[in-house]
Amino acid sequence: MRCPYCGKDEDHVVDSRPSQEGRVIRRRRECLACGRRYTTFERYEERPLMVVKKDGRREPFDREKVLRGMVIACRKRPVSMERLEQAVDEIEHEIQNRMESEISSTEIGRMVMEKLLAIDPVAYVRFASVYEEFNDPQQFNRLVQMLTRMQKRASASRQ
Repeated sequence: MRCPYCGKDEDHVVDSRPSQEGRVIRRRRECLACGRRYTTFERYEERPLMVVKKDGRREPFDREKVLRGMVIACRKRPVSMERLEQAVDEIEHEIQNRMESEISSTEIGRMVMEKLLAIDPVAYVRFASVYEEFNDPQQFNRLVQMLTRMQKRASASRQ
């Protein structure tokens, strides 16, 4: 590491401590040539995750875009922002654990739908109608019937 004051590359680490939930190491260094101290940060290099769109375009993964879609689906529903952020964290973590550099927007959409189904069925229907590009009321009806069957099975298994 070069000293920002004198440019020499001989130093020693005075103090190291983790920061940002252990994802970054903060190091205090002292230059052996001029004696001045400075701080450096060490972090792992994240691989950029690319999203492959339906038309073949690629763009960087944007967690805020995923969150915005979920917020819109949950508008005027009893779902906290913390719960939605947690769901996006879970989606992002699952994507990162795949150890792949690309994921399709279709797969991300399925993951969002899965989370919304567990959070709020109305938000799920809202998101699915846009994601699946519903064109007629029968598509809504089939989705609502499927949800009704799932809820009946779930309540029957609890009894």
